[in-house]
Amino acid sequence: MRKLQKSFKTEINPTDEQKLKIRRTIGTCRYVYNFYLDQNRKRYEKGEKFMSGKSFSVWLNNEYLPQNPEYAWIKEVSSKSVKRSLENACTAFSRFFKGQSHFPRYKKKNKSNVKMYFVKNNRTDCFCERHRVNIPTLGWVRIKEKGYLPTTKDGYVIKSGTVSMRAGRYYVSVLVEVPDPPKEENRNEGIGIDLGIKSFAVLSDGTVYQNINKSAKIKKLEKQLRREQRSLSRKYESLKKGVSTQRANIQKQKLKVQRLYQRIDNIRTDYIKKTIAGIVKTKPSFVTIEDLNVKGMMKNRHLSKATASQKFYEFRTRLQGKCAEKGIELRIADRWYPSSRRCHNCGQIRKDLKLSNRVYQCSCGYCEDRDLNAALNLRDVKTYQSA
Repeated sequence: MRKLQKSFKTEINPTDEQKLKIRRTIGTCRYVYNFYLDQNRKRYEKGEKFMSGKSFSVWLNNEYLPQNPEYAWIKEVSSKSVKRSLENACTAFSRFFKGQSHFPRYKKKNKSNVKMYFVKNNRTDCFCERHRVNIPTLGWVRIKEKGYLPTTKDGYVIKSGTVSMRAGRYYVSVLVEVPDPPKEENRNEGIGIDLGIKSFAVLSDGTVYQNINKSAKIKKLEKQLRREQRSLSRKYESLKKGVSTQRANIQKQKLKVQRLYQRIDNIRTDYIKKTIAGIVKTKPSFVTIEDLNVKGMMKNRHLSKATASQKFYEFRTRLQGKCAEKGIELRIADRWYPSSRRCHNCGQIRKDLKLSNRVYQCSCGYCEDRDLNAALNLRDVKTYQSA
């Protein structure tokens, strides 16, 4: 049977010694990443040739560290994690050269998402049981959510993984080989999805998924977040004025803010997962979405915050993975396709349609909700790109 690689992420409960190793490894990876960017920037200013991640690793171990013994602590952590950070930096440069991204940015302490990478080298590495997982250089680490990760005894193989730290909590993400489930026949008609801000998603079958950011729970957490951010800002201002403010209290307040950010983000991600599960559960033959210009939408200062909180890119990425798993065709309509302006009944395009017009009215007598009309047009689109 063909193998399928699937990732699982869960929270772990490491010991104090393991926490120290994780923080040290993440800090070293961040330093090496920034050092690689800085060296290539200097080489560019001198007119020298660009150094790849592999070449930089050889130069670092064979030339730089022997001549600078004060940086020998770089070799005290996992070499796989260090090499992975160099590969990520080299990939960032490649994307910049291809015009796909901006110039690579430096990783900031306690702000950038740097991870500790590990890979299965020996048979005893990455051994997973119901309540714990064996991570190279860390040993056995307890899992908080018991039974979530596929165990080795059941025949599952962990190929690689990462350990990350966020808001004072530690997480492990593993890539596991699982048997590819048999493909089911999706005989129902296709579905068009119109994503928006008023409602998160409107389906062509009439199903509406409301905006989770307008719920009372999210509004309450955002209000609490503003209050904690003001408190943190006051502590920083007192520190600048010379008032005796303990830095330990500032760190505690920063942790409160980070945990609130994480809780809000987890609620939004969970809502996206449940929305995708509800869409896939209907077993459509295909799903059509629009290639949204999120970067352009973010330029509108009145809607930028609402656009960012909807997490459209994460929805598209997760939907693409779930459709591939279930054997559903995912169609991407062109971003210039006039799904909202086109009449689903006669095909006429209404050029004077404004964003405030929530009901689509056509001269042919057709009257329908604006978002539902767009979803119907996306379902019946003829020109599309398969994801």
